[in-house]
Amino acid sequence: VLFFFLFFLSTKTLEVMAPPGTTLGYVVQEWSIIYPRFRIENAMHEAVLRIEGPACRWSCCGSDVVFHVLSKDGQTQVGRISKQWSGLLKEAFTDAENFGISFPMDMDTSIKGVLIGAAFLIDFMFFEKTANQEQDCCAMF
Repeated sequence: VLFFFLFFLSTKTLEVMAPPGTTLGYVVQEWSIIYPRFRIENAMHEAVLRIEGPACRWSCCGSDVVFHVLSKDGQTQVGRISKQWSGLLKEAFTDAENFGISFPMDMDTSIKGVLIGAAFLIDFMFFEKTANQEQDCCAMF
C-alpha cells in the first residue's frame, strides 16, 4: 500500500536540451488530483509558465483537447497546446495524433523549445497506447 501511495504521488520532470548537453529548460508535472498541471522552468529552474489541462482528456465528436499555457501566476492565458480532433476513424483505429501549439511570437526561443517538449510529454502521458495497455479516457497515471 505504501508503494502504491508513493507511486501515486510521484511526478515527472522532462529536461529539454538543444543541442544535446545544453539545457533549454524543464517541464515539471505538478501534483493534482483532477486537472493535469505542469510548470515550465528555464535552465536555472525558475518558473516562467504553467500549463493546465482538462479533467477529461478524451476527444470526441470533433472537439480538441486543450491544455492552456498560462503566465507563471496562472492568471493569464498566453498560449495553448491542443490535441486536435483527427476524425472518427483515425481516432478510433490508429495511435496517431495531431498537436498544435500557440504562443506569443516574442516569447524567448528557449521557452518555445520547452513548450514543444511539453507537447511531447503530454502526448506520451495522456494519449499514447502500448500493445498491452489501453489508456482510460480520464486516466492521469
